[in-house]
Amino acid sequence: MTKRPGGGARTASAVPYLFLAPAMALFTLFMAVPIVYTAYLSLRRTKVSGLGLGKGSRREVFAGLDNYTATLADGELWAGWLRVLGYGLLVLVVMLGLALLFALLLDSAHVRLARFSRIAVFLPYAVPGVAATLLWGFLYLPSLSPIRQVLDVDLLGSGTVVLSMANIAVWGGVGFNMLVLYTALRAVPRTYYEAARIDGASEIQTALRIKIPILLPAIILTTVFSVIATIQVFTEPTTLRPLTNTISSTWSPLMKVYRDAFVTGDLYSAAATSIVIAAISLVLSFGFLRVVRDRAFGES
Repeated sequence: MTKRPGGGARTASAVPYLFLAPAMALFTLFMAVPIVYTAYLSLRRTKVSGLGLGKGSRREVFAGLDNYTATLADGELWAGWLRVLGYGLLVLVVMLGLALLFALLLDSAHVRLARFSRIAVFLPYAVPGVAATLLWGFLYLPSLSPIRQVLDVDLLGSGTVVLSMANIAVWGGVGFNMLVLYTALRAVPRTYYEAARIDGASEIQTALRIKIPILLPAIILTTVFSVIATIQVFTEPTTLRPLTNTISSTWSPLMKVYRDAFVTGDLYSAAATSIVIAAISLVLSFGFLRVVRDRAFGES
């Protein structure tokens, strides 16, 4: 019995695709198909005949770009974007700054209880977002909050609710970003630091001149992830909304999508708004990468 020429090579070349097949199937089923269906819905609308009563009085028809035109002209959507912009700038600066600080401290040669400190910083990230928001929400309530007994500030007021939401995001997000940066630091050869110490560099000088430049690609990666997560903020304002009247149903763009789809029942407008949000997220993320890639990755 003879083997067919090239049969083993074809089998070997097919093996990687067999391993990729489950992931590709899941991606197609739960990502690609919903995206395509959302794009399809964004081009449709409901046409009502007569009084809208009876069989056939409501039917789905092609709307072209009408839903997108209405979405781009919606003042509520852009007001939500402005609120998310202010919220995002605050969260990104504080969260990534603390993550970098903790990563540098944990990588220091003189750190104590490093394992306990890593777990303590990372642990809030393991708490589900809804549970974390409820926990902080009850701490913000004037009648229950021990914070209110120390600071005479309404943490759910119109002027402070953004800070309160940002605090929740920072509390939950610092640990993940710290772990990414700390892992990148641990991959750096120790000889770099030993050479810096021989040259008389202090811990601060080593951090500023060696560690942070080496961490730049990881910092950019965490920044991109954080930008995407900030644009998609939904859990914090939605969970805090029953506790205060300072958060509207369209406080963030995703909250507007939820309201349009599940409260007012306008799936077509919600689909168009979702596509617009995805497009803006894509532009911001890739625009940021394009600006910084030369310095971080040495690409042109």
